[in-house]
Amino acid sequence: MLKKSLELLRQEAAESGSHTLKRSLGPLNLIAIGVGVIIGAGLFSLTGIAAANHTGPAVTLSFVVAAVGCAFSALCYAEFASMVPVAGSAYTYSYATMGELFAWIIGWDLVLEYSVGAATVAISWSQYLGKFLSKYGIHLPPQLMMSPWETATQADGSTVSGLINLPAVLVVLAITAIIVRGTQGSAWFNAIVVALKVSVVLVFIALGWQYIDPANYQPYIPANTGTFGEFGWSGILRGAGVVFFVFIGFDIVATMAQEAKNPQRNMPIGIIGSLLVCTVLFVLFGYVMTGLANYTEFKNSAAPVAIAIEKTPYGWLSTAIIGAILIGYTSVILVDLLGQSRVFFSMSRDGLLPKVFAQVHPKFQTPLKSNLLLGLFISLFAGFVPIHVVGEMCSIGTLLAFVMVCVGVLIMRKREPNAPRAFRTPWVPVVPILGIVTCLVMMFSLPGDTWLRLFAWLAIGLVIYFAYGKKNSKLGQGQLVKTAVEPAGNTVA
Repeated sequence: MLKKSLELLRQEAAESGSHTLKRSLGPLNLIAIGVGVIIGAGLFSLTGIAAANHTGPAVTLSFVVAAVGCAFSALCYAEFASMVPVAGSAYTYSYATMGELFAWIIGWDLVLEYSVGAATVAISWSQYLGKFLSKYGIHLPPQLMMSPWETATQADGSTVSGLINLPAVLVVLAITAIIVRGTQGSAWFNAIVVALKVSVVLVFIALGWQYIDPANYQPYIPANTGTFGEFGWSGILRGAGVVFFVFIGFDIVATMAQEAKNPQRNMPIGIIGSLLVCTVLFVLFGYVMTGLANYTEFKNSAAPVAIAIEKTPYGWLSTAIIGAILIGYTSVILVDLLGQSRVFFSMSRDGLLPKVFAQVHPKFQTPLKSNLLLGLFISLFAGFVPIHVVGEMCSIGTLLAFVMVCVGVLIMRKREPNAPRAFRTPWVPVVPILGIVTCLVMMFSLPGDTWLRLFAWLAIGLVIYFAYGKKNSKLGQGQLVKTAVEPAGNTVA
């Protein structure tokens, strides 16, 4: 239960040497990183899944509920990011507020969040690739486009089972090769594709609006089937829990704090700015998509936008948007991989994971070995797990991280009320408490098997912590000579 002091964290952020990341990101870079990952699989794939299975046209209300929960958490993230500009996001914040064990739990949870986040996008990328190539008469074997747990019905009525989602595997490996060469180059690449993705969303909204069929909105909130989460108001809550996945972009911005210029000022701008931009776009996008096509048509589809576009006369728009989505998805995978490797970097630097993951490449100044290992792991995840499973797992992992950050703000306001804060969460304790309640409601609205997967993942993490991390913790061994505070208030050197 040892905790890191704020002074120790600030000294770690300021230190230089072989375990230091290069500061190269300005406020616009950070907003672009946030927008780059927010506008992705959640918008172009999970929106349709949520509408078909839980909300109907009221998926727009699910976005509003999720955005409100995000806003509370984003304000708390912004305060922490301005206080402790260190890589690691919620992991680092938990280390300062609740102790090493909780930090490990949330760090391990973030590994899950970013892993399944990147895998979800890669799977959806594969689906859109298949549609894009089919327009040119190229049909990839369906066995190589699905996980072993999925089936597809052929034109002749026969059923084919998947072997591996090969395109999803290959795109993860390709993006890993890009990010190992440096954060600044990755940021420029991300900024270009983000501009393209925002343009695609705006074009879809503008052109699709005039072809909305009002009949598709009847009823706007379909009646509940008698099962919690299947339409009705409970469906809106469950839909919010599913589409909450799309808002993890500002969370990933927080992991980049140690690579940001003037992080005390720029981190809050990046976190809150990316959330505001995307929330408006999401509501409009969901409204147009469910107006173009009936929500039942999106069932079991990872490419619902393609279905909606078919309802318009713009044949060229379908090809152009799918092509732009393919390019844009790469930025989502890129940012997820960046965020996850930075969490591994922080945990390894603290001794909780093998030190190889804290090694920075002398030329590229990136955690090369972390990137390679995680890229391999995520590529296998994308190749062998269905999209609805990874999407729900990512949502519950994200929500748990947000709860911990909101709790952390309450603790730090009590323990160190006078600590320097470049940004202060307004209306404390109301905002953190509302963030906790909103996130917990959405967590409990998710299916029971999602909770089982989360508990299984955390159980694996606890085994690793007590077998390795606890024994090798630099804070526990007294290797960190700067000030650290125990729960009882005693000081260790």
